[in-house]
Amino acid sequence: MEATVGQAVASTLQLPPGSWVTVLDCLCEHFSHIAREQWLSRMQRGRVLDINGQPLHAQTPYRVGMQVRYFREIADEQPIPFQETIVYMDEHIVVADKPHFLPVTPKGQYVTQTLLYRLMQTLNAPQLAPLHRIDRGTAGLVMFSVNPATRAQYHALFSDRRINKHYEAMAPALPQLTFPFTHRSRMVPGEPFFRMQEIEGEANTETHIAVLERGSSYWRYQLAPVTGKKHQLRVHMASLGAPIVNDDFYPEIVRRERGDYSQPLKLLAASLSFVDPVTGEFRSFSSRLSV
Repeated sequence: MEATVGQAVASTLQLPPGSWVTVLDCLCEHFSHIAREQWLSRMQRGRVLDINGQPLHAQTPYRVGMQVRYFREIADEQPIPFQETIVYMDEHIVVADKPHFLPVTPKGQYVTQTLLYRLMQTLNAPQLAPLHRIDRGTAGLVMFSVNPATRAQYHALFSDRRINKHYEAMAPALPQLTFPFTHRSRMVPGEPFFRMQEIEGEANTETHIAVLERGSSYWRYQLAPVTGKKHQLRVHMASLGAPIVNDDFYPEIVRRERGDYSQPLKLLAASLSFVDPVTGEFRSFSSRLSV
C-alpha cells in the first residue's frame, strides 16, 4: 500500500505475523526478489523508515503490525539533465520550479529522478510531501508541505479551491473565439489508460482562457483551471482545435525515444497565489521559467 501522510511519498508495509527477529529479516522474506544486501544498503542510506519518518537499521526489532515505509529503487534509472530551483521556503512550505521532463513523485521507471526525491535529499526533509501535482511534461511551480502539523491546512487550499493557479501555453491561434473564453466539459478516463477524453454529459471541468500574445505561428495563452482533472488543460486546448505545442498525448499519441528532450511541452505552471492559512498573509509566487 501507499503511505498516506499528506500525499503518498513512499510505499508502506504493515509487518505481517511471523517469527522474525528483526525488521530486516521480515523484509528479506516478504520481498524475496530483493537481496539482503540491497535492504542493508537502503537502511544505511535512510531509505527505510518507521511511520514517523525515523530511519530503521539492521538491528531494529521486528514487531507484528509495525508500519515500515520504504522507497523503491531502480538500478538503471537514467539521470534527467535538468535542474529544479527553490522559489520560496519557510517552516511550513516549499515552492519549487520544476523543469520539463522531471516527474513530481516516484512512479514507474522514476524514483530518484523526481522532484520530491531531489528536494528531500537537498533539504534533508524526509517529511516533505507535495500538496498538488503537475504532469511530468509540464514545467513550473509545485508547492510542498514541510510540516505535518500544518499540512492539512495547506492541502485544503487546493481541495477547497482557495488557491489561484495560472498556466501559460503556446498553441495554434483560435481567431474564431472571443476572449476571455471559458471552456467546460465532462472528462473521463480514455484509451489508452493514461489518456483522458471528453464525453457528453454534465461538465466536471472548467478552464478560463485568455490570450497574452498573438504571434504569427502560435499564440501565448493564459490558462486558469477552476477544476483540477488529470490533463485538463491539454484536453481542453486540443478539443478547441489548438493542441499545446509538443503535446505527446493530445490529440494523438506521439512516440518518442527515451531520453529525447528535444521537444518539451509548451505548458508552464506560471503562478500561484493564496491567503496563507497559517499566517493570514497574501502570498504570490511566479515561475522563473518561460514557456
